[in-house]
Amino acid sequence: MKILCNKADLVQAVNIVSKAVAVRSTISILECILISAEGNEIKMTANNTELGIETVVNGTIVEGGIIALDAKIISEIIRKLPDNEVAISTDDKFKTTIVCEKAHFEITGKSGDDFSYIPNLEKTDAIEVSQFTLKEVIRQTIFSIAPNDSNIVMTGELFEIEDNKLKVISLDGHRISIRNIELNDTYPHKKVIVPGKTLQELNKILTGEADEIVQLFITENHITFMFDQTVVVSRLIDGNYIDTSKMISSDYETKVVVNKKELFNCIDRATLLSKEGDKKPVVISVDESTMEIRMTSYIGSMNEEIEIKKEGKNIIIGFNPNFFIDVLRVIDEEEVTLYMINQKTPCVIRDDNDSYTYLILPINFSSVER
Repeated sequence: MKILCNKADLVQAVNIVSKAVAVRSTISILECILISAEGNEIKMTANNTELGIETVVNGTIVEGGIIALDAKIISEIIRKLPDNEVAISTDDKFKTTIVCEKAHFEITGKSGDDFSYIPNLEKTDAIEVSQFTLKEVIRQTIFSIAPNDSNIVMTGELFEIEDNKLKVISLDGHRISIRNIELNDTYPHKKVIVPGKTLQELNKILTGEADEIVQLFITENHITFMFDQTVVVSRLIDGNYIDTSKMISSDYETKVVVNKKELFNCIDRATLLSKEGDKKPVVISVDESTMEIRMTSYIGSMNEEIEIKKEGKNIIIGFNPNFFIDVLRVIDEEEVTLYMINQKTPCVIRDDNDSYTYLILPINFSSVER
């Protein structure tokens, strides 16, 4: 095999597929990137058996072939080459030569025949969504998945398609995030759980362009994302997702409309008195026209008032401040609306258009006052 590619194109391709390279695997081939030059396309592929990524690299094929190269080594070499054309060639013993200007590397590769290719799945009934929308949906929900949990479904996000609606849900036992998206077409009903790790890596690859489309293909065990010249294939999480509709009530005793930036900054200042791992809550006291934010810890105490518009009863309630910050950080509207019943029931944050709903469990009020 011999190919000629611009360094910048190689760096971009390696950065994309590296997100699917296995780390410290007992199967060494999973720690490699496959470079294939077949037909008229140069492709890079990585696959850790749970997530596979393939992308096309711009370049010239002098001689076709395939080679698997250690991902860490090839990534570092390419990244540190001069900004010019790079020639990559291999012989029949898998010795790989990389040349750019006066830089000359020789490394040992592996047979591409031993590589675990990403599954070639049926691609019918494509669901289309803009890169901007998908990237935003992931950003606005991914923070509330459970990083590690005995209930594996909570480490993923529910993707539910029905008619022209896409609903994405994540939860970790303390909070729920829901985003509702209107699609441009109507699709058959599908309901799958996508691993959070897949979505985190996908979000790093997506450019977020509003006029660029992502095609989603869902099969029984996999989901495929196709965009630009890249294919991302992930296994789905098997199981039944928790029915969040039973957890979110439309009833409320207190409704508060507040400036999002003011509330975010106020709670953010309160966290100055809370160290990492500290479970001290922020206490929110809602009066007729003001909301007081209080924080007390072994470091000290603070309180601050902000103006609000309120309907219903006054309330005092405590929350994990970081949970509130996570939600406020991803809401783009100038004002947010909070719905509460009492000190022991969740706070629901949602908009009038039902495009987003966030639920945050309170911290037991008796422990707040200690």
